[in-house]
Amino acid sequence: MIGLLQRVSHASVMVAGREIGRIGPGLLVLVGVEKGDGEARAERLLTRLLGYRVFADAEGRMNRSLAESGGGLLLVSQFTLVADTNKGTRASFSSAASPEEGRRLFDYLVQHARARHAEVATGEYGAHMEVALVNDGPVTFWLEAR
Repeated sequence: MIGLLQRVSHASVMVAGREIGRIGPGLLVLVGVEKGDGEARAERLLTRLLGYRVFADAEGRMNRSLAESGGGLLLVSQFTLVADTNKGTRASFSSAASPEEGRRLFDYLVQHARARHAEVATGEYGAHMEVALVNDGPVTFWLEAR
């Protein structure tokens, strides 16, 4: 399971012209689900997302986690993260989980995030989404749960 984590000042997601998720300061995480992923990898990714130190402490160093800072968490599914781009000019998605399994694991991740963190918003799985963000830093990390 892959999470592309971005520290944001604010972020939102729209579907069909309607805003369905918004956070203030916090993390926007684009989530890709691969074949072979399961609940254990979703839990591992969530633990890393909540505990990854990307927020400034009193000295300006990235020493505080989302759990410590209390910011928002916006989770957005993005199957293109698992694309194989090594050959040719068109991506292969053979390593992506099936749409049904991807939805199940993304929903599992969201459910467990809401149980462990106060402010969680999401996109809509499988929908065409417009994601807007102001990347704070910029700070972006690629996290994998294997």
